[in-house]
Amino acid sequence: MTIQLIILPLLVQLISAVVLLFFWRKPEWQRYLSIAGSVIGLIAAIGLFSFIWQHGIMIMQAGSWAAPFGITLVVDTFSATLVLITSIVAVAIAIFSAGSIINSRVQFGYFPILHFLIMGLIGAFITGDIFNLYVWFEIIIISSFVLLTIGGKKSQLEGAVKYFTLNMLASIIFLTAIAILYGITGTLNMADLAVKIQQVENQNLIKICSLIFFIGFGIKSAVFPLYFWLPASYHTPPPAVSAIFGGLLTKVGVYAMIRVFTLIFIRDEFTNQVLLWVAALTIISGGLGALTQTNIVKVFSYLIICHIGFMILGLGLGNELGLRGTVYYMFHDIIVKANLFLVAGLIYKISATNRMANLGGLYDQYPRLSLLMAIPLFSLVGIPPLSGFWPKISLINGALEKESYMSIFFLLFGTFITLFVIASLWTQAFWKKKAKHDEPQYFVNFNSLNFKVKALWLSPIIILSVVTLYIGFGASKMQNLAMRIADELGNKVIYIEAVLNP
Repeated sequence: MTIQLIILPLLVQLISAVVLLFFWRKPEWQRYLSIAGSVIGLIAAIGLFSFIWQHGIMIMQAGSWAAPFGITLVVDTFSATLVLITSIVAVAIAIFSAGSIINSRVQFGYFPILHFLIMGLIGAFITGDIFNLYVWFEIIIISSFVLLTIGGKKSQLEGAVKYFTLNMLASIIFLTAIAILYGITGTLNMADLAVKIQQVENQNLIKICSLIFFIGFGIKSAVFPLYFWLPASYHTPPPAVSAIFGGLLTKVGVYAMIRVFTLIFIRDEFTNQVLLWVAALTIISGGLGALTQTNIVKVFSYLIICHIGFMILGLGLGNELGLRGTVYYMFHDIIVKANLFLVAGLIYKISATNRMANLGGLYDQYPRLSLLMAIPLFSLVGIPPLSGFWPKISLINGALEKESYMSIFFLLFGTFITLFVIASLWTQAFWKKKAKHDEPQYFVNFNSLNFKVKALWLSPIIILSVVTLYIGFGASKMQNLAMRIADELGNKVIYIEAVLNP
């Protein structure tokens, strides 16, 4: 039963994708089947999280081959939480896609590929083998590349080339680092690596290898200086695709970074300083990039980069408080960023533009809708008691504990940049009066749409907003969750014993 539970969220996505292939020419069936599959996947993820919370880490050895010789799947609290959050986002994206993706794109395999992408994300979170992490990364890249290019518009293809090129470079670097690590230790199992890497005499070689891993994961996470592919590509696909990209894809790189730098590699002060400086430069470049943009989707894309810097900074602090803040911020950021791209899609649906200069009057015309959109917007800033506030407190406390006042400065810098950008966006899109000549001829009166269309567009934003409010107002529970995850990551003996001595 427990073995079935560990792979159930994965199998649900795989089966959903395969079933959808049989309805290739039936777009309406695909829409409903995708939503149903995503809901079943969420139920499976809830069951997995509940089991892990009550009973602790869960292991599965594929083919009954004992570690480190077989393929190992490992679910601890960190993995289970990310599988749960991914499943929540998947439900929201499936519903939003059902209402927004046109039939021609559906018939090109949009929904099966979407479920293959979710499967890849879940697989990356639960693998206990460093090479299989690479395999899941490749599934993610292939699936996301297809989603990025469906429709074949010039802007999509241009963004896809940049996206694919940089991510393939990251994969080559990652694979090179794996080869070096295998050559040094003779194993690819993460738990076994954690043991054997401490026995290697040449620790300088291990340090170099860890930095190669950091570069590979850093490109996938869009850290400074190799982040240009993200804002060049994330604004080109449909809003549903941008939402899953913005919410989850970069976080897989951050997850991998957290996993290898807490389990496998022994970090010293030099490594922590590299992480801190890269984090600082990522915050600056992402924040300043957001300030210069006039398209709200590009604004959100640069803010992804800025806030990735927050997570890397918490990891670089090298203490429990910093790690706690990083994982808490990651959970908040996945939900909020996914929701913001859906909000951008809804704004485009209403106003036929995403250029801030051409927007205006949204609050006058849609006051309740505007208040709904305000939840992810101001949660992103971290206005208390919304979800973005509490993890920053942990990060600042972690920086104070390490006496890293530079880290506090960059955290505050990123926060004020985000506040300024979101306040400017709110003023221009919602409070500013819209001039008559700015209104496009194909402007949609959202209130006049039928109930089904409005439900498919609004319910995903409502679902993610409710989760965001829970993360903020349920801060004590989220802090307990983050504390437990930080404890498990800090005490890697628990992970090693569970895998190697079940």
